[in-house]
Amino acid sequence: MSQSDPVADFLTRIRNAQRAGHRYVDIRANKLVQKMADVLKEANFVEHILVRTEGVNQEMRVFLKYGPKRRPIISTLRRVSSPGARRYISADRIPSIRNGLGMVILSTSQGVMSGQKARQMQLGGEYLCYVW
Repeated sequence: MSQSDPVADFLTRIRNAQRAGHRYVDIRANKLVQKMADVLKEANFVEHILVRTEGVNQEMRVFLKYGPKRRPIISTLRRVSSPGARRYISADRIPSIRNGLGMVILSTSQGVMSGQKARQMQLGGEYLCYVW
């Protein structure tokens, strides 16, 4: 199976697994996807992450987080920049999602980070997605 957009695949798998009520989801991993998962973990949107390496292939298991009555912590997970239409933003234009309840994930020159951290470091970059 050819994978043209690993970021969209990552977001879609998490979205679908949470809607189905799964405890975890397995995702084909690369460096960008692993860094995005780390940002989600730091922001307490996922419980924890396990990375398995078998030869050349890497797979990541993301354990999803649920609230009371088994409601998913992540209600919206949306891709903004895509391979066909990249979106870049400067540090002063990084949006606040749901008055700080959500977050933006950016790919900057200093690596993948949350919008809040990028704003503090005065870094802009590619606007990958937002979560809330």
